[in-house]
Amino acid sequence: MKSKKLYKDRVNIITLGCSKNLVDSEVLSGQLKANEIDVVHENAKLDHNIVVVNTCGFIDKAKEESVNTILDQVELKRKGKLDKVYVTGCLSERYRNDLENEIPEVDAWFGTLELPLILKQFDADYKSELLGERMLSTPQHYAYLKISEGCNRTCAFCAIPLMRGAHISRPIEDLVAEAESLARRGIKEIMLIAQELTYYGLDLYKQRMLATLLNRLADVQGIEWIRLHYAYPNKFPLEVLDVMRERSNVCNYLDMPLQHASNNMLKAMKRQSTRQEMEELIAAIREKNPGICLRTTLIAGFPGETRADVEELKDFLTRMRFDRVGIFTYSHEEGTSGYQLADDVPAEEKQARAQEIMELQQEISYEKNLEKIGKVFKVIIDKKEAGRYLGRTEFDSVEVDNEVVIQSSRKLNIGDFYNVKITKAYDYDLEGEVIW
Repeated sequence: MKSKKLYKDRVNIITLGCSKNLVDSEVLSGQLKANEIDVVHENAKLDHNIVVVNTCGFIDKAKEESVNTILDQVELKRKGKLDKVYVTGCLSERYRNDLENEIPEVDAWFGTLELPLILKQFDADYKSELLGERMLSTPQHYAYLKISEGCNRTCAFCAIPLMRGAHISRPIEDLVAEAESLARRGIKEIMLIAQELTYYGLDLYKQRMLATLLNRLADVQGIEWIRLHYAYPNKFPLEVLDVMRERSNVCNYLDMPLQHASNNMLKAMKRQSTRQEMEELIAAIREKNPGICLRTTLIAGFPGETRADVEELKDFLTRMRFDRVGIFTYSHEEGTSGYQLADDVPAEEKQARAQEIMELQQEISYEKNLEKIGKVFKVIIDKKEAGRYLGRTEFDSVEVDNEVVIQSSRKLNIGDFYNVKITKAYDYDLEGEVIW
């Protein structure tokens, strides 16, 4: 006869990787909570008995972190501090069979789209009526809004389609309802995320609908900032910029990963754009919206990258003068078309090239920050740390971009907006004072 437990289950969800994973964890948390199951996120107290690890499988470092986290939880289980360890997310989707053999102590493995199966482990039902009722793990004033799942692109370096499948847009009505729910909970800033924002709507509505979605979301009362992440340059819908210009709560901010600028590399990466086309697009974007902040992401050390390719990328950055730049070193991923190429740039050289690119961008960033001294910006306060307030302008997203450091003898409310005059500039951050 099965003995009854004398204690109630408490589930801890550990999230690794990107903001899209974070949203998945928040949805899982909301479903568990609705089923009256006690759930926490990133719990440091170790007063839980079940762990769900939501893994990342994007590049080597992320995979290593995911495996190490799983092993740490398995060790806690071996010591009797946990009853169950479940694993979900991208790494589990991609390497489930291998991982089941290598780490048999894990109680169950799940892919990226198997939320109902996870809930079954807890004798819980998937409640479809809980649209948007996530258990937020972000601060109380901002949240991510995932507008689609998967990707139809075939970029040579990217394993995301292997783990997330084809592009599936969420209906506009569902997204508006979720944004309204977030606003009722006090969220003031929503960040639109997807593997590719600009493809949004093609599957559902047979046309690109990002501009329409933005207009609908901009009507939601209480949402003061809407931010766009992960736009693709090919066939970019320029009407999005009209909405950005016309609607005051759509941030003048666009995150558009370009990956490289050398035509040789762009072709090898299967990016469907040339350098000239990208430069023309950037010019068109800035003509439509002169005040826009452009962020991009690049890859250093893709197979076959030469010194000439690096110099061309540096020339592109010098000419385009992006506001924000992030860079990854190339990771040789099984299952991608790039994996068939020789990974011929040594790891140390990849790192050196990435550093070289970032040193150039550091100068550009500092020059752009200097231009902000004496100007006043609307700033949202994210937190107080070491006696200083840390906030962001509309040109800065969470964690990846600049911060505004504010000294104030008067109390500032976390999550509120203030007008801040910039008094000092650094390579990536600013200092300012509140204009009362």
